[in-house]
Amino acid sequence: MRIGLLTEGGYPYATGEARLWCDRLVRGLPQHEFELYALSRSAEQEERGRVPLPSHVTRVRTAPLWAPADDGRSYRRRERRRFAAAFTELVRGICGADPARFADGMYGLAALAWEEGGLYAALRSETAVRAVESACRAPEASRAVQRAQVADLLEFVDELERMLRPLSLDWYEDLREVDVCHAAAGGVAALPGLLAKRFFGVPLLVTEYGVQLRAHYLAHSARDERPAVRALLAAFHTRLAGEIYSQADLLTPGNAHARRWQERCGASRERLRTVYPGMEADRFAAVGEDPACGDPHTLVWVGRVDPAKDLIALLHAFAEVRRAEPRARLRIFATAVGTGSGAAGSAAAGSGGPAAAANHEVGHGYLADCRSLAAQLFPDEAADAHAVGENPVTFEEIGGPDAPSPAHAYGSGRVVVLSSVIEGFPITLAEAMFCGRATVSTDVGAVVEVIGGTGLVVPPRNPRALAEACITLLQDPERAQRLGSAARARALELFTVEQNVAAFQESYLRLLARGPARPDGTGVPFEQPPEARVPGHWATPTWATPHPEPAAPSAADPAEPPIRGDDVEAHPGLMVPAARAERAASPEASA
Repeated sequence: MRIGLLTEGGYPYATGEARLWCDRLVRGLPQHEFELYALSRSAEQEERGRVPLPSHVTRVRTAPLWAPADDGRSYRRRERRRFAAAFTELVRGICGADPARFADGMYGLAALAWEEGGLYAALRSETAVRAVESACRAPEASRAVQRAQVADLLEFVDELERMLRPLSLDWYEDLREVDVCHAAAGGVAALPGLLAKRFFGVPLLVTEYGVQLRAHYLAHSARDERPAVRALLAAFHTRLAGEIYSQADLLTPGNAHARRWQERCGASRERLRTVYPGMEADRFAAVGEDPACGDPHTLVWVGRVDPAKDLIALLHAFAEVRRAEPRARLRIFATAVGTGSGAAGSAAAGSGGPAAAANHEVGHGYLADCRSLAAQLFPDEAADAHAVGENPVTFEEIGGPDAPSPAHAYGSGRVVVLSSVIEGFPITLAEAMFCGRATVSTDVGAVVEVIGGTGLVVPPRNPRALAEACITLLQDPERAQRLGSAARARALELFTVEQNVAAFQESYLRLLARGPARPDGTGVPFEQPPEARVPGHWATPTWATPHPEPAAPSAADPAEPPIRGDDVEAHPGLMVPAARAERAASPEASA
């Protein structure tokens, strides 16, 4: 089977939130061929290079979302009319209440890019700005959108051009040959899969471990953006998510929390299947199989340091713990600093640019605040006049001499604490379960689903409840050990790489068994070998390769473009439905 794996900011680049699970998936299914189609988010990400790829990855296509995309193409009068009509439908769908107009406009722009070239200049033209302004002034537009000023319109058009760049890619002749398109995330990463399904009938599978729409809301809620721009971007992502969820043949959310988001955005239950993330259990086997290791009086916190993790509440809770258990210690292990919150943090971490830099500064400021609060709450203590004072709260980093790996960090204590106010799927919680540790967590995101009764759960933003739960486990080590053993058994059953790979293998076979509804009539899987198909011409538009200058207009009609029918005549089966209909209606075709 040939799988087209679509990623954004992750695999096969050396950094990115989707890198690890995609790499494990590809390496876990060596019996299939994988073709990678990756969108990069920043120049820094590309400079770090790619991870080594196994031999059954037969093709790698990449394109940047951060680089200027001007391909030198400019439309003439007829193409400008087509663009204006399609783009007007798109923005009317964004600002209005009819999602069908958004889909019609998006696919119309894709067909135009296929036939005539890239959309960069058109999307940044005055025509585009005026179309957005008209849509914002329409009666059905929201109040925040109706107040958009010229600066808002220009900023939104600039951002919209970047998000719609996948429509102009030259990947689609390759994607039509795969058996299944698998988007490793929703949002922009799934756009090529939507077009491959629309024009070629390729089955589409979309996996979301962090819902992209939710990530957008979280990332932009903290930014200092104009209200109109924020409303327009939110509307675009809402419409795109709705189209992805309605067109995908199978959706695989990573947990019930993500599944509820998808259902509320229009996904039907019969096309939803929860597939938990897969983690390498062997990394935690030594600690997990030795429940007696670690200090019984130590609480452990592991994660990314930012305000969403609510370390301030944890420090206040630990002050209560110290009053009840004077020997208690709190070890805070930071995996990263200031990359956002929850699923939004994962997106921001790979994006680069001013937003990532701002999040990084916020994270370092928050870490400094936490250190200052710990110094005030817990002055350095010494056993006698000749001993060195020591603070019961320590801030450490994984990779240091005391914790060279996450397993060593979790194994340094008997109880692991999660104090977040925002979470998607809590990876650190699952890792603590692999280590056989009892856990105390706040009830956010998918925490209850992951824990499943093998740990204590308290309300968020409640330091007193968090402290009472920690004291309960510190004072009852036998209960803590029982909970840790049960947590490890649950993790080994649900969250291993093996179960993850097996679930996707079954999903691929299920999609292939349905048979693709391809417009060219090839409805039987493997009916024709790959070499029997002659590749056609999707578009010359790509910002990665230079293009020749457009031909001069004819003397008969300077505004009309010269005829460009060579590729269509040679491969009529490769035309989009609109192009085929236009050809069928022409006098030459009827003759």
